Amino acid sequence: MSITFYDIPSSLPGCAWSPNTFKTRYTLNFKGIPYKTEWVEYPDIEPLCKKLGIPPSSKDYYTLPAIHDPSTGVYISDSIRIAEYLERTYPDTPQVFPHNTLPLQDAFVVAFAGNLTALWNFIIPAICDKLSPRSEEYFRRTREKSFGKAMEDIVPKGEVAVAEWAKFKEGMGKIDAWYAKNRGKGPFLLGETPSWGDIVIASYFLWMRIVWGEDSQQWKDVSTWNNGRWAGIVEALKKYETVV
Repeated sequence: MSITFYDIPSSLPGCAWSPNTFKTRYTLNFKGIPYKTEWVEYPDIEPLCKKLGIPPSSKDYYTLPAIHDPSTGVYISDSIRIAEYLERTYPDTPQVFPHNTLPLQDAFVVAFAGNLTALWNFIIPAICDKLSPRSEEYFRRTREKSFGKAMEDIVPKGEVAVAEWAKFKEGMGKIDAWYAKNRGKGPFLLGETPSWGDIVIASYFLWMRIVWGEDSQQWKDVSTWNNGRWAGIVEALKKYETVV
């Protein structure tokens, strides 16, 4: 029996778009584990999770990705918890934490996320028109509450935009320096072997390409940074982004 993978749909071709759920999709595809996707609109996530007994990703906050594995009866959410579960349960599949690198991979991802702060204001508003009307209403309402301003006022403008974009680029330069320590032995953190850190990187940059659009100025800019490293990682993992 196949694993059920719970993902958030968009109105775009292929439907998948979320960086957090792409982490799990990449992982399932990389491991070659059979699964089927069940699409869940934003306002339906919490009711579904409570109904199925899927625990919150953090205290009282229900989100996706989540999976149900009928072979063990397990329901689990949060992309890294899912990855850890799949590593333990399917040890004969390709490993996303090879050579016992889970602690280091986790630390890398935390550091990477710390350099994304300047990105949020540029990309969050662009998500709205990619969602169904029900999900867009939920997304807009909850994010406007979180940001404390109307969606249309979130995107930086003028000199502030220039400065914030430069901060984002600078942050990615720091991550690029870490990648460079593999001495050009391959596109991935561990050289020629993909691992969790690369999956997270690819998930976020694929998200940017999908949400902004491949022909957008934002993606054209980002895709050239650091000698095209980020677009290169997305391309290197392309066969694992397939929507099932």
